[in-house]
Amino acid sequence: MASTPTPGSNTAPADAQRAEFDQRYASHLRHLGLEGLRPKTIEAYSRGIRRMGEYFDYRIDALSAEQLSRYFSDLLASHSWSSVKLDLYGYKFYTEHVLVRPWVSPKLVKAPKVQRLPDIVTVEEAARLFAATRCLSYRVFFFTLYSMVLRLGEALALRVGDIDAARMRVHVRDAKGRRDRLVPLPDASLAVLRRFWAVHRHPELLFPARSGGAQAARQAKAALDRAGVQRALTRVVADIGLKKTSTPTAFATAMRPT
Repeated sequence: MASTPTPGSNTAPADAQRAEFDQRYASHLRHLGLEGLRPKTIEAYSRGIRRMGEYFDYRIDALSAEQLSRYFSDLLASHSWSSVKLDLYGYKFYTEHVLVRPWVSPKLVKAPKVQRLPDIVTVEEAARLFAATRCLSYRVFFFTLYSMVLRLGEALALRVGDIDAARMRVHVRDAKGRRDRLVPLPDASLAVLRRFWAVHRHPELLFPARSGGAQAARQAKAALDRAGVQRALTRVVADIGLKKTSTPTAFATAMRPT
């Protein structure tokens, strides 16, 4: 782990090492951006390099398999398997793009295979949740997630032009794997979205930011805030006493209501 300098010690070598690390970390960020990775992936990979830098006193350019094994073992004691894997992938990217070396380290991380069935939000539970959501924007958003089985980011990115009422389908852009897809548009969803759009009448965004009310939403520059949506859902779930792990992901895996 990073050591704390003692009084009177010479910190110049440590400062020089940190400065070199910062330069290569900046290069790491540039390469991540040039690869066109998703913002979440960029943040995960960069967070992993920062964490490794702190662990190894900012000397991460020539780590042995033993050092990496110790690092990931310690990390697993306080973080999830997902974090461990992302740190490994981040370091692999750093090695190949910043250090310009082939990735030759052995496979150090192998998460156990666990299959979990997703929580299924029933039609009755979803109806209770919609009824308990007092904010119109969130209520329509939750209904859209559930009725069309969308992911949170997919629904937030929806635009007015993505709704194809003639063919009763929705064009979901930049979905998982950076692929577009078409999903069925239920009659009930179309009716709800039409009424909702008549309230805010934004020329492009289907779910404009709600700060300032309907009048301000018409000129909003961005969609609803992701964190705000998640907080609202958490509050409503607690209010109605729903015991399942009910997050926007639960709606994405729920059975479409008939």
